[in-house]
Amino acid sequence: MQFVDEASIIVEAGKGGNGCLSFRREKYVPKGGPDGGDGGHGGSVYLIGDDSLNTLIDFKFQRFYKAENGQGGMGRQMSGKAGEDLHVKVPVGTTVIDEDTLEVIADVTDIGQVVLVGEGGRRGLGNIHFKSSTNRAPRRTTPGTEGDRRNLRLEMKVMADVGLLGMPNAGKSTLIRSVSAAKPKVANYPFTTLVPNLGVVKLGMHEHFVMADVPGLIEGASDGAGLGLRFLKHLTRTRLLFHVVDVAPFDESDPVEAAQAIIHELGQFSPALSERPRWLVLNKFDLLPEDEREARAQAIIQALNWDGPVFRISAISSDGTDKLVQAAYRWLTEQQRLENEDEEAHAREQEMRRRMEEESVARTEARLGRRRKRDDDEGDDDDFDDDDYDVEVEYAP
Repeated sequence: MQFVDEASIIVEAGKGGNGCLSFRREKYVPKGGPDGGDGGHGGSVYLIGDDSLNTLIDFKFQRFYKAENGQGGMGRQMSGKAGEDLHVKVPVGTTVIDEDTLEVIADVTDIGQVVLVGEGGRRGLGNIHFKSSTNRAPRRTTPGTEGDRRNLRLEMKVMADVGLLGMPNAGKSTLIRSVSAAKPKVANYPFTTLVPNLGVVKLGMHEHFVMADVPGLIEGASDGAGLGLRFLKHLTRTRLLFHVVDVAPFDESDPVEAAQAIIHELGQFSPALSERPRWLVLNKFDLLPEDEREARAQAIIQALNWDGPVFRISAISSDGTDKLVQAAYRWLTEQQRLENEDEEAHAREQEMRRRMEEESVARTEARLGRRRKRDDDEGDDDDFDDDDYDVEVEYAP
């Protein structure tokens, strides 16, 4: 199965049925008068949040969605049947954008949330509505109106409480494997995760949170380099970020420079996202001699001028991971309690989410603009397609 987090579709609501021009014709009832009925309203198109979906792959194969037209009116004052509405299921966490205006139509964040994306056409009126004392035999009707037709862009952002942030090969996938049932690919050679992975971290009965591992960032990600820009948007749904730093890189690169590059790219992509609470997670401590570990940790902390929480772990051996996830759960629980009890805290969170969404959309608009310009410059002869970047993912039964 492919993981697809972006798709373009066309939705078209149904046309309203036309009004009927008819006159009553019965034996022994001369000049029966007008009896043309109204048409039926056209069907509308709705999107519904569904938690059983975790990819937009279906929209890659079916891009056109049309609701049913309304039926025309009939004689004997009979109205036409209204067109049936069309309900399209989308994953929870989907942002709906009008591709023509780049307006954000809706954000589907709740299970069962219903969003109107195409309103059906209005019904036409039959000639019975135009009868008057001076016009006993009206021949006037009105046609049904056209339904909305829109070009939409769907962008799915994974719904998670904690997001993992870091360079490729920092150990993010190993960490999520260590603390949850998620099984992303890991290896003892440098490579990067290609698609987001979600894992549920369970600490006890009714105690759990969701962690997201997104593709690693590289320098220039905020300007479109690598996969980072496409997947950074997934972190805008999280409440807490784990900045995972490899303290013993295989290429002997400087962990401080790598961490600073990540901080820079995060701020370039979304200043609001860079203000999210972020914990420093120093990983791969098992690769250092015991007598060097604390000195290396202090050197990194001082070089970064870090004054927030710091955790020293070895994801592959699960050393220190229990302390990390326990602290995260306590923090998330306390934040939720504050938002429920304090209106100001709730308002601050909503404002933060609004800012992050606006900045994420602005980045998307810029990326779409660059793509359109590139396509215009290259013409229509280029057979390259975004689907070439789709990744095959196998889900274990």
